[in-house]
This record gives sequence, C-alpha cells and structure tokens, in this order.
Amino acid sequence: MDSDNRSNKTRLIVVAAPSGAGKSSFVDKITKIDNRLHDVITYTTRPMRHHEKPGQPYYFISKEEFHRKSKENFFIEWAQVHTNYYGTSFAELDGAWRLGKVAIMDIDIQGVRTFKSKFPDAKTVFILPPSIEELKRRVILRDGKAPDDLDIRMKNAEKEMASAPEFDVRIVNDDFDRSFEEFKKTIEKWLA
Repeated sequence: MDSDNRSNKTRLIVVAAPSGAGKSSFVDKITKIDNRLHDVITYTTRPMRHHEKPGQPYYFISKEEFHRKSKENFFIEWAQVHTNYYGTSFAELDGAWRLGKVAIMDIDIQGVRTFKSKFPDAKTVFILPPSIEELKRRVILRDGKAPDDLDIRMKNAEKEMASAPEFDVRIVNDDFDRSFEEFKKTIEKWLA
C-alpha cells in the first residue's frame, strides 16, 4: 500500500523553455525557498559563462568526456542542443529520491520527451517568453553580447515554443515576479 501512495505522489517536475526564457532562474529560486525540492544538476559541454561555476548551474565537461559517459549509459537522457550536448545522470535523479525529495530540473524539449516516456507521472512546465524579440534581447543581455549561435537559438526557440501545448502547464514569463508566483503556486499544488 505504501508503494501505491508513492506512485500517486509527484516525484519529478521537469521545466523547459527556449534558451533565455527564464527556466533556470525559476528552478533556482523555487529550490531555494522550498526544501521539498531537489534541483537535479545536468551535464553540458557548453562553455561556462562569467557568472557560473562548476555544479552551478551545470557540471561542465568536455565533449570527449560527454561521449565517453554516454557510451557507458551514464545518462538517463542526453541530447544535442544548439551546438552543445546536455545530459541528465541516473545518479543525480536517484540522489534526489534517496533524500526523499521531489526532483526538479530544467532541460530541453528533447529531454522532456525522454523523461515523459520513462516517467509518465512526471509533471511538466513550459516557460514561454513574451515574444521572440524579447527572448533575443534577453539572451544578448545575459551573455553580454550576441552569442555566435544566436540565429540557431532563435530558430530552435520557435520550434520549441510550438511544443508548449504538450506540457501540463504553460507560463508566459513577461514579468518575472508575477510569472514566478504563478509557477510557485503550480509547484505547491503538485506537492500538496
């Protein structure tokens, strides 16, 4: 009977959005204020930005190490996003559950689909920018300049936004404080 109760309880929340829409900021903030949640850190081959450090918000590794780990079945899911690779390890997810916490993570659309196929009970949230123009402005502002792959990111963003209806909840991040409150209420409902 105990396992039945656990299977009905939320144990995995997956947040996705186009690059620059705010998914990492939402997950970072909610995990700081709700100790029932554990932020699952993913691996990436992209370079660290000036405000980042190892393990925050990613484990930064080389493409060679990433490919070695993928061949060793280290990742639950992995994908190439823009020009880099991203993946979620079995150990990170298992670690959250061993702590008795709900795993929450921000990943790309491909990763969400993989997680939903492996964990059909996963809850999903899609964060939308108010517009593609605003998304472009945010990416340039965040990176301090237009990244080399900006055009690829914007084309991918349009494709990703077309997938928003697949998600349990969609939130437009037009004003961070208001949008975050909506996100927080959604998470609290799932954790109740």
